[in-house]
Amino acid sequence: MSSFRQKLLKALYPLIMRLSKSGSRGKVLENKSAQAAPVSFYDLAGQLNTGQSLPFADLRGKQVLLVNTASNCGYTNQYEELQQLSEQFADNLVILGFPANDFREQEQADDHTIQQFCQVNFGVSFPLMKKSVVVKQAAQNPVYQWLTQARQNGWNEQAPDWNFSKYLISADGNLTHYFGPAVSPLSEKIVKTIGPRQIV
Repeated sequence: MSSFRQKLLKALYPLIMRLSKSGSRGKVLENKSAQAAPVSFYDLAGQLNTGQSLPFADLRGKQVLLVNTASNCGYTNQYEELQQLSEQFADNLVILGFPANDFREQEQADDHTIQQFCQVNFGVSFPLMKKSVVVKQAAQNPVYQWLTQARQNGWNEQAPDWNFSKYLISADGNLTHYFGPAVSPLSEKIVKTIGPRQIV
């Protein structure tokens, strides 16, 4: 992506967030009845962008925030906020980025280029997964099938409606929240849900 376009997106980001937070992209869904997942989150595995498998059983005891990402989107600046969030809650939160090209061709790069882009522009050190499909269709990533089917996760059918939709998994492996793309990773809603701020 051109550095001019990246600078423009960065400059427009606060305005995009302000204009979109009251619409459907600012949606927050919560598992208020504490519905347990019929299919265990810990039976799943993701594929890191290096091709290596990441069994989610390795994440047991930590909260997990799963986010579908794109490099060429008005919300791309959230990479920086996600990195800050991952540092703030380093002891009890794992963030997993799932690059996807499901919305207006906003992630056309390959896995290696995506990783370089994230590290150079936003200092991203949290795990990025292999590029995949996150919306509901035949090729949907199995992790996103679990996140968007109530018969697997216990309650939620909401699929990502744009890049940077967020799903929060509790430390015991249940899907607790869906946060829309216009909910900042550093918003009070997300930070309070994850827990008290850690003193570094």
